[in-house]
Parts: sequence; structure tokens; C-alpha cells
Amino acid sequence: MASHIGKLPIAIPAGVEVTIEGQNFTAKGAKGSDSYVIPEGITAVVENNEIVLTPADDLRPTRAKHGLARSIMAGMVKGVHDGYSKTLEIVGTGYRAVAKGKGIEFFLGYSHTITVNPPEGITFEVPNANQVIVKGIDKQAVGQVAANIRKLRAPEPYKGKGVKYADERILRKAGKAGK
Repeated sequence: MASHIGKLPIAIPAGVEVTIEGQNFTAKGAKGSDSYVIPEGITAVVENNEIVLTPADDLRPTRAKHGLARSIMAGMVKGVHDGYSKTLEIVGTGYRAVAKGKGIEFFLGYSHTITVNPPEGITFEVPNANQVIVKGIDKQAVGQVAANIRKLRAPEPYKGKGVKYADERILRKAGKAGK
């Protein structure tokens, strides 16, 4: 019984260069390069423009690492080829974002502004005052930065004010019941 995800081959798109040296995996593409150390017990081989991962045995920890390694490597190949992005929307009167150098300055109803600078490998876009796009080649880093920005003022359930993901649906509550 092997990992269903781990069994799937990873297609290498045109323009992406993949190298596997022992347990070190490197992917280079148009957006940049990324590397990963494949866990012990998993071997990766490039066969006719696909990456195939095989486990050394059928033990439970190896099966778990098999699927994990495949998912991470597939994400890296997609990241260096296309990149990842998360769109955040700012909802609320007076709430807005302004690009300031490489970072963003947020006005979120507090008595002070909040400045967020991008970590290495992440870029911000501010198409308008109520929208922020986080871009990068590392899926985990893009998601983490977007989550940290959302945490600055999470959407509240009564009016929906705050920072939310573009595809997020806020469950609304009824306000006070009037007579």
C-alpha cells in the first residue's frame, strides 16, 4: 500500500531545469530557483521529462514522506515556472493600503499605520487602495505572508470589515434584534 499522491509523476514544463544529486533536488525556471532535500528512504529519478519518486520500503513513515516529498517538489516546479500569488481585499470605511517602497503601509482603523516589508523572495502589488497581491515562487512563504497580513485586522462577522482573502466568504451574523 503506497502513497496515492507519491505515486503520481511530476511533469516538468518547458523552460524548467531540474537536477537531482543524491538527496538534493533543485529546480530552476523563469521566476527563479528553489532547492529541497529529499527525505531518507525516498529516491527521485527524471524519466522522459517527468520526475518519479519511489519509496525504499512500505513502512508508514516512509509512505508519509513519499507523498509529502512529491507535493513539495511539484509545488517547487510550478513555483519556478508560474509563481504563486494570493490576493487580499481590504473592506471597511477608511481602511486602505498604500505602496511605500518595497513594502506596504496599511491604514486599518487603528491610531497608527502598520508597515509591512516583504521577506526575501516575496513581492507586493497594490493595484488599488483596497487590494493587495502577494507574489513569490515559494507556495508556503506566499501563504504565510498573506496570512500575517490578514491577521493585522481579521474580518469581523457583523459588517465584514477587515482584511480578507479575495476568495474568502465571511459568515455574517445578525446584529442586535430591535423592537
